[in-house]
Amino acid sequence: MPRTLGESRTDMKQQTTASRARRPQPDLATKVQPAQQRAANTFERILEAAAQTLDDVGIERLSTNLVCERAGLTPPALYRYFPNKYALLSELGRRLMLVQNECVGRWIGAEVVLHGEQALANALEGLLLDTYETTRRTPAGVWIMRALRAVPALQEVRLASHAEVTEAQTRLLAEVLPGVDRAELRLVSRVVVEMIYAAVEMLFDEAMDAKAVARIVAGMLASQLERSIPAAPPGKPAR
Repeated sequence: MPRTLGESRTDMKQQTTASRARRPQPDLATKVQPAQQRAANTFERILEAAAQTLDDVGIERLSTNLVCERAGLTPPALYRYFPNKYALLSELGRRLMLVQNECVGRWIGAEVVLHGEQALANALEGLLLDTYETTRRTPAGVWIMRALRAVPALQEVRLASHAEVTEAQTRLLAEVLPGVDRAELRLVSRVVVEMIYAAVEMLFDEAMDAKAVARIVAGMLASQLERSIPAAPPGKPAR
């Protein structure tokens, strides 16, 4: 019996997934963690040169040779710390995720959760804009963020960071709202994290009014959060 178009597409997708699974992944770990100041300076010099080069040439054209040229180092000096360009991108990505995640603590706390939909919307709007500005100010921040999405070997850096933020927010919500199912709180937290990140990516991909986008996305998320969060328990601020 001839196969349908849908079945053929499913087979192709499965074959592609299997092929990627068999493909060896590049080593993302740094070879040496600098212990002395001179080595630490070299380590940071390499990362600075990598960010500058990435900003100039993009993900596809980035190479360790170009980074060495900009940093004024020989390839063996770079390879002492980073085995390939993906390890460079991984470290840059990890650092970007850390500064992005710091934005969450500046905007989301127990008092926001307990003060109703408008408070949530205001906080989420501030968080989105703060994350956008933090990424924009980070050298090559836009390219690093794109690499974490586009390069299969780097996706775990992004996913691990998002999982960490999700768990932190789940703990916060569970403490404030002990009567709510924790799995539901985790799901809501995970969706909010991903939606904020996706909106930030969109602002870099298209010429859009950042404040308008932040207001719309924050309102949508706050509305969903409000439906997932019950009224404040006795002794807590009224919602």
